[in-house]
Amino acid sequence: MAEFSPKFKEALSLVQKPGRYTGGEPGCVYKDKSRVDVRMAFCFPDTYEIGMSFLGEKILYDILNRHENWWCERAFMPWTDMKEQMERLDIPLYCLESKDPLTDFDIIGFSLEYELAYTNVLAMLRLSGIPLRAADRDERWPLIISGGPCVCNAEPMADFFDVMQLGEGEQMLQDICAAVERGKKQGWNKEQLLLELAKIPGVYVPSFYDVTYREDGRIEAVTPNRPGVPARVTKAIVRDMDSFTPPENFVVPLVGAVQDRACVEVLRGCVRGCRFCQAGQLYRPFRERSPKLISDSARALCRNTGYDELSLSSLSTSDHSRLEEILDELNSWAEADHVSLSLPSLRVDNFSESLVEKTTKVRKSGLTFAPEAGTQRLRDVINKNLTEDEILNTCAQAFSGGWNNVKLYFMLGLPTETDEDVLGIAELVYKVIQAWKENAVNKKRGLRVHVATAYFVPKPHTPFQWEKQITPQEYLRRCKLLKSHFYSKSIVYDYHSPDLSRLEAVFARGDRRLGPVIEAAVENGARLDGWDEYFDYGKWLDAFEKCGVDVDYYTTRGFGEEELLPWDAIDVGVSKKFLLRERKRAYENLVTPDCRHGCAGCGANCLLKEVACDA
Repeated sequence: MAEFSPKFKEALSLVQKPGRYTGGEPGCVYKDKSRVDVRMAFCFPDTYEIGMSFLGEKILYDILNRHENWWCERAFMPWTDMKEQMERLDIPLYCLESKDPLTDFDIIGFSLEYELAYTNVLAMLRLSGIPLRAADRDERWPLIISGGPCVCNAEPMADFFDVMQLGEGEQMLQDICAAVERGKKQGWNKEQLLLELAKIPGVYVPSFYDVTYREDGRIEAVTPNRPGVPARVTKAIVRDMDSFTPPENFVVPLVGAVQDRACVEVLRGCVRGCRFCQAGQLYRPFRERSPKLISDSARALCRNTGYDELSLSSLSTSDHSRLEEILDELNSWAEADHVSLSLPSLRVDNFSESLVEKTTKVRKSGLTFAPEAGTQRLRDVINKNLTEDEILNTCAQAFSGGWNNVKLYFMLGLPTETDEDVLGIAELVYKVIQAWKENAVNKKRGLRVHVATAYFVPKPHTPFQWEKQITPQEYLRRCKLLKSHFYSKSIVYDYHSPDLSRLEAVFARGDRRLGPVIEAAVENGARLDGWDEYFDYGKWLDAFEKCGVDVDYYTTRGFGEEELLPWDAIDVGVSKKFLLRERKRAYENLVTPDCRHGCAGCGANCLLKEVACDA
């Protein structure tokens, strides 16, 4: 591990949590720089505690460092106290393993998990002394790349990245590193490197596409400006989940991460088809890992890291066709190894009595369910495929199994929502309380029902991508209406900030005209926007005004079905024809059965076959 310089020691002595910045955690990978051909800085644009909770980083860190001549290191957005000291002492942003500045690396990769982290990306580049815009960087600078779900609409951040990775990175990132290694050895310039990278499945090079606009502001065309560059970039996927063994060792954080436990991904994708859910569309098709591989990897991971809690990760863990077999495999050793199991992402309609029995040995923490809407009509609109009886029966089973805490997630502002639907949430919550009274086995502990409502954000690549977002004033009115109908002391009610969700909608559905806005906001001091204590909507409003951008254009306006959308050059495998069909069915209150009960023809399965598909 690299020694700390006097300036670095001084900075650490003046900040609240120096453990965020020292590195040296168990599980770190160190290599001899003289024997490394490609160095990559994996940058998470949020604090250490958030980034160290991100499973994707752990997976890619493990895969890249298996290559003897590649070295992947980590960097995070410093908290404001450390940022001030780094600027005062002229300490550039560095990676935790080597303490080398980001400018020493061949590749700097950012994971774009959340739109409100965009300012952190620019702040981290500025701390590194690296030009923000790709057009201002030649081959003397590191290659700046990004991945993550936000790349499904790459346009708001297109000016800042050389390469944006669409889809799953296990193989794609290795192919990028291999191309960078060849380019270094053969002396390629940046243009040659980018042309080579553009051949890799899932790689989008923003500078290779020109965007033109109509007089009314809508997009006229997105046109490739290099020969051989595809008009649309199709996402990369891992066809066989067992072909990549889950990591059997993690870097164990010195400062407690938000999710500080062992974690194994059990499946990828979703069979449900909720019409508001972007992740459910982006990660299609549905693919499972085998129970034996999950169990073996999990046991090795717990033993190597010392974790005593294991989480089974996915969008929908209880949709795994062999979940009970997985639990049997895990229970064969977990109790003896003093490891408790955590089962997030449980679905209301398949939380069975058998599942309750198999989880009697796990910690009885709160359960989380997401009915999303309070009435059956609106649940049908959003294709939740969930009835009130299923919700109440599941809660009854959980209460009879020993649980006393339940968290229920809903959204306000969904298409066609009325006040009757809003008040339906309150009615459902009181029925859940009644189910506890009738079924709880330990009433002395009392019941806690945590109700949370989110401000609906129409997201790209969903059937609701064309919808309008309701105004913040209307959203707050609906929150107030709902809160006025909560009388029980057992209920805790939280709702999301409308300013945050409005900004999220802008950048989820925006185009390249937002790049200058993000830059202007950073100049105004915007950073750590996902943190309540630092989010300042006024700084953003000033940036929009300076750049002449109308927020309503991307939010309350909605989009026409014939309109060219900013993300139409991105193919996530789900066809627009399918999304339009689903939107029409939503307005007819018609549900589409989940994928296990028949293929709805979204097109994603064609990604497994490498053939064209007319979904």
